[in-house]
Amino acid sequence: MAPTLAGARDHGLFGCVLALAAALRVLVMLGYDTARLYWYDSFTYLDTAVHMRPQGAFHPAGYSWFLWALRPFRSVELVAGVQHAMGLAVGVMIYLLLRRRSLPAWGAALAAVPVLFDPAFVRLEHAVLSDTQVIFLLVAALLVLMWREEVSTRAAAVAGTLLALAALTRTATVPLLGLAALYLLLRPTAWQAAWQAAWQAAWQARWRASLALVVAGALPLAAYAGWYAQHHGRFALSGSDGVALWARTMTFADCSVIKPPADQAALCPNGTVLDAASEYVWDPRASLNRLPGDRFTHNDLARAFALRAIAAQPLDYLREVVRDTSLAFTWEPVAHPERMSPTTAFQQGSWPLPSGQPLVDQVRKEYDPDIRGMRSVEPFASILAAYPYPWFLHGTLFGVLLLAGGAGAVLRPRTALLPWSFAVFLLVAPVAALDFDHRYVLPAIPLACVAAALAVRRPAPRRESGYPRGYDHVARPKASANGSRAS
Repeated sequence: MAPTLAGARDHGLFGCVLALAAALRVLVMLGYDTARLYWYDSFTYLDTAVHMRPQGAFHPAGYSWFLWALRPFRSVELVAGVQHAMGLAVGVMIYLLLRRRSLPAWGAALAAVPVLFDPAFVRLEHAVLSDTQVIFLLVAALLVLMWREEVSTRAAAVAGTLLALAALTRTATVPLLGLAALYLLLRPTAWQAAWQAAWQAAWQARWRASLALVVAGALPLAAYAGWYAQHHGRFALSGSDGVALWARTMTFADCSVIKPPADQAALCPNGTVLDAASEYVWDPRASLNRLPGDRFTHNDLARAFALRAIAAQPLDYLREVVRDTSLAFTWEPVAHPERMSPTTAFQQGSWPLPSGQPLVDQVRKEYDPDIRGMRSVEPFASILAAYPYPWFLHGTLFGVLLLAGGAGAVLRPRTALLPWSFAVFLLVAPVAALDFDHRYVLPAIPLACVAAALAVRRPAPRRESGYPRGYDHVARPKASANGSRAS
């Protein structure tokens, strides 16, 4: 059977770590007078929570369902408090998973340190943004998939549901359902040779688990797509995938090579040069935004152009994806786009809400009448500004974690492959679909930490039996009265 968790005394170190992480979050709640709200993301999430209709553009409704559940309390401060608890829960899940996989207490606690203490994670927990929920759901799904050596049908269904909820919170995570299903079906065996009966039972169990995960994940996605179609006339999860991919191609597209048809030619680069692909979505000078109507009404046309551009210039597309992904590994954060000011610390000051926006007044009236711009509160803000986070996960160190996890995925694929593949996908997919953003790197970090930790863990003791772990229930050849095995 799988390794059992150690006694309560062995968890004392992590208990101290968790207590310090909780104290940091209490200090953040005291150091800022309300939750941080961003225009326009936070307000579209809150508006969807009130009216329960899917947005036609970037944001699916998964995070808004969470906000809807907290709506009776009419408090964005409570939203931030619950998200801080979710951040702590992510650290606990990482620790429990690694202890379950035989890591020592100090190693499992160390792997949870970034998500528990990095200001980037804590600041996101304090904002009305979907990132914390995505991280929580993905780590929970990983925990379910890796808790036992062999994944039962029920566990696979639970993991599929969690991954579907993550996909309905951020659509870029949809392909993780396929990655998880392939892992369940094709993952390496835990033994060199097994009895034929055990192998057949293992293969059948893998098919059942993989199918359960796919069905449990696909049903919520299909239901949501049907709900989206009722409001927007299109069976989809969002209406922005084509616009995003078009913006990605604007950094390299050459219409003399692409040779688009007449209806797509209007989307060719028009001489506007911006410093980041995502800027083309919003800049009024970009070719898409010069077409009549809202930019998202041209989503299908934009997707068709983008796919044609990638097919015509695959190496240029790959070069842009690699170049922007490499921004995750710089020692100091790079401003991308240049108008952004990346920070690795807690800030002091005030952040007013935009004026003259009817949606702000509407959300204030319908969700929380106390919604306002955030400001720092003394003396707590000064303590936070001086917060010494010596383990800040510089991009170069994140790259080292990915390399370590990659080595583990090759040498110990049964344990390290799944979290490492999740981490790599979460890092690259947003860049391939739109652009690099420091925010979008964060969901990959906890999974990279798990993969790296599993890569360096001591191997579990070798089993005496030739039967696979978790298949003690498989019928074995019965022994005769003299102790010999029946054929």
